[in-house]
Amino acid sequence: MGHAQRLRIIRELAGGRVHVSELARRLGLSRPLLYMHLQRLEAAGLVAGVLELSQDGKALKFFELQPFEVQVTANTVLEAFREDEARADTAADAAEEKGSPT
Repeated sequence: MGHAQRLRIIRELAGGRVHVSELARRLGLSRPLLYMHLQRLEAAGLVAGVLELSQDGKALKFFELQPFEVQVTANTVLEAFREDEARADTAADAAEEKGSPT
């Protein structure tokens, strides 16, 4: 939840379940970026995704909020910073490897 986009997603889903394409339009996010945030929210148990088939056989992915309660302590904030720093380090390492000659 420590990311502004994830908070925006939660705000949109507070009104009820939403098809992922509609959610992307509402938030002005690309679907790949939205899915990354949704996967993290889903892993944390804050949202749930449901795949449904339309009448014409198309697969439609809907997301909805799950009941949750958040308790923020100094330790949870510090842990969130550690996780963000670790992700940034991993991304920097991957970018460095990609740019280095083999």
